[in-house]
Parts: sequence; C-alpha cells; structure tokens
Amino acid sequence: MKIGLQAIENKIFGFSIEEIEKWALKIGTDLLMSIVILLAGFWLANLASKTIRRVLKRSNTDESLVTFLSSLTSTSLKLLVVVTSITQFGIQMTSFVALLGAAGLAIGMAFSGTLSNFAGGVMILVFKPFKVGDTILAQTAQGVVKEIQIFNTHIYTPDNKVVILPNGPIANGNITNLTKADNRRVDFVFHLEYGCDFDDVKSILFQLFNAESLVLQEPKPFIGIGAMTTASIEIHARVWTFTDDYSSVFYTLNEKVYTELNARGIQFHHESAVTKA
Repeated sequence: MKIGLQAIENKIFGFSIEEIEKWALKIGTDLLMSIVILLAGFWLANLASKTIRRVLKRSNTDESLVTFLSSLTSTSLKLLVVVTSITQFGIQMTSFVALLGAAGLAIGMAFSGTLSNFAGGVMILVFKPFKVGDTILAQTAQGVVKEIQIFNTHIYTPDNKVVILPNGPIANGNITNLTKADNRRVDFVFHLEYGCDFDDVKSILFQLFNAESLVLQEPKPFIGIGAMTTASIEIHARVWTFTDDYSSVFYTLNEKVYTELNARGIQFHHESAVTKA
C-alpha cells in the first residue's frame, strides 16, 4: 500500500515531482524575463522616442517630421520588444507567424487599414498638404494640426477638443488648408431694411474698412448688393487681410459696422443678424 501511494506521489500524469518542479521553475523564469523585457523595452522605446524628438527640435527640423519620426521610432521599437518578449517566453516566431497566417482574411483586412494609414502619413510628409501648426478642415473636423504621427494626425479644435484622424482617409480625401496662403478674404453679409440709402451705407462701410489697420488695401475692399429678398436687402462686403488676422478682422468689423449703422439710424432686418458668408 505504501509503495502504491509513493508511486502516485512520485508520478503525476507520467511526470515525476522533480520534473514538474523543473518545468514550473523554467516557465516562471521565462515568464518573469518576458515581463522584464517588455517593461524595460517599452521604457527604453519611449526614452528613445523622446530623445529623437529633442535632437530633431534642436536641429530646427520641421515639426511635422519630428512628430512622425518619433512616433515611428516608438512603434518600431515596441514591436521589436514584443517579438523579443514572446521569443523569450519560449514561443517560436515561426509558430507565431503561422498562427497569424491561420487568421486569414480578418488579419489581412486589419493590416491593410494600418498600412493604408502609414502610407497616408508618408504622403502627407512628402507632399505637405499641411504641416504642424496649420489650421485645416478634413473629414468634417476643423482645427489646428498639433501632431502628425505614423498612423494618425491630431487636430485641436477651437474649443480645445482633440480630434484624432487616421492618415489614410485624410491623404485620400479633401483637405482645406485655411492658413497655407499668406492672405485670406473676409466675407460679410448685412441684412438691412428696405428704404435705407445704399450710397450712404456704402460710404460708411468703406470708411470703416479703410480705417481698420489690419485690412489690406490691395485687393481693394468690395461692397455691393448681393440680393433683394421679400424681407430685406443683402449687402455683401469683402475685404482682404493677413491669414493670422482673419478672426480679429471679422469680429472687429462686425462690431464696428453694427455700432455705426445703428448710430446713423440704419436698421438691420429684425429676423437677421450680421453673418459670415
């Protein structure tokens, strides 16, 4: 009886207690090493990315290229760390690749989207439809470009929301760069009541536009009647300014026009307000 119990204790599923202890020790050691490699590798990858970012900034490299290369470095190193960690755990990469291959179409589709975003990032850097610091309208999102990474572009909206857009659709879609040109035209539409003296209104507007230091005189400001609806007269006005001064000119002139026309007794249509064309 004692011999039978001893045999059970010494053999579990055909393995001796000593063999199981060695196997558990090896698995535990490999798992611990894999975790250490993963944690240390990710830390080093982040450190390398930050170092590259600092070096490129000191050399006055374009900000778009700085964010792209730092993101590429971080992603590439982290991928290498993951592969090394998996190998350390005892999983052969040939088996791992075979496992990926077995996933078939689903993995292929996933990688196609990722590669498309990577290619889009490269196209953005090469053809430069925009750069970091530009204000753009893309994929229905409008804001200032803060980062161009290898897969995504980060845009900050005027109310400071962060919109993360995939590079593939951006590169293949319509992009409106609001700050690429040096000058921009500021459009106004003023809805006035019938009976106002257009020549008088025109004279007042030209005086306000010419007195505004941020308004360019070439091309010259334009004022005309855009439409005569059943409710009001639409006065269309256009001035040019430097791109950086666009918002300042728009809001400042709106305020001055409203104040001056009211002071002269010229009435805006009660159902309309001063609006941007």
